[in-house]
Amino acid sequence: MTTVSTLTFADRFDHFLARWGVNRMSHLVKPGLYRLGNPTPDSPVFASANYTLSFDALRSALIGIDAYILVLDTKGINVWCAAGKGTFGTDELVNRISCTGLASVVRHRTVIVPQLGAPGISAHQVLRRSGFRVEYGPVRARDLPEYLKTRKATTDMRRVRFPFVDRVVLAPVELVHAAVPTLIAAILLYFLAGPVASLAAVTAVLAGTVLFPALLPFLPTRDFSTKGLILGVLVALPFAVYGATQFHLFPFAHVVAGIIPLLLMPPVVAYLALNFTGCTPHTSRTGVKQEIFRYVRVMVAMAGCGIFLAILSAIVWFVGVA
Repeated sequence: MTTVSTLTFADRFDHFLARWGVNRMSHLVKPGLYRLGNPTPDSPVFASANYTLSFDALRSALIGIDAYILVLDTKGINVWCAAGKGTFGTDELVNRISCTGLASVVRHRTVIVPQLGAPGISAHQVLRRSGFRVEYGPVRARDLPEYLKTRKATTDMRRVRFPFVDRVVLAPVELVHAAVPTLIAAILLYFLAGPVASLAAVTAVLAGTVLFPALLPFLPTRDFSTKGLILGVLVALPFAVYGATQFHLFPFAHVVAGIIPLLLMPPVVAYLALNFTGCTPHTSRTGVKQEIFRYVRVMVAMAGCGIFLAILSAIVWFVGVA
């Protein structure tokens, strides 16, 4: 199979759809060995995931370079996430080297693997099982042309960054996934509790899907759950103040009305924040598992108490009016 470095309009439109979660699992590249330019038996071999954004980032960075791209079957998942899940892993790399007959295509015995794929690849096992040496390239594909000059990555090439643009570009997928449930919840709350409650639901979802990744480095604590809870409290405060100053239908009604947003909105934000643990370099698999077991109970308890108070308040209000 062959490919080129130039990205077409169709490629970029596919990227747009992928970013917005449209047919998420259809953005695939067929696994196998691809020829880029006019490679020779001495040309470098790069490993990539079969997610279009990963594959296209690699090939578009290699303009004017003749090479081979070995695409692993990562089930349409990017290199970083696939390495964590094990699909960009030792077994798949060894299998892909074997089934493509790579040993008969190139004279050397080296495969350049993205640094972010390292968690899934055991270099010594790959060497023992396939005869190919794993060479870990830089974090970013755009550094490959410079890296190929010396085959050594500088400190800057090894540094993992997660800047603002890389964070907010993750938001559309999460926002699209949450859109339908949020719309349904907002409509129901509008008729059951009024426009402010509806606005609170939308605000909590926007905070968890858009505001959270934007503010990630600036939120205190290390756990995504507690970061989300803190952000949830901040966005809930205006609604808590509004409730405390507006509702005096029964004794302590203002207190209850002020507490309900502080119990309901933070768990929503924290739960949505957990979705970002799998796509950032800030977390590990073991850390995420520990975090889920530690804080999900807290989220459920807070949400349960908030729902109970909301129902109780509605009953008291209805009885009082009746």
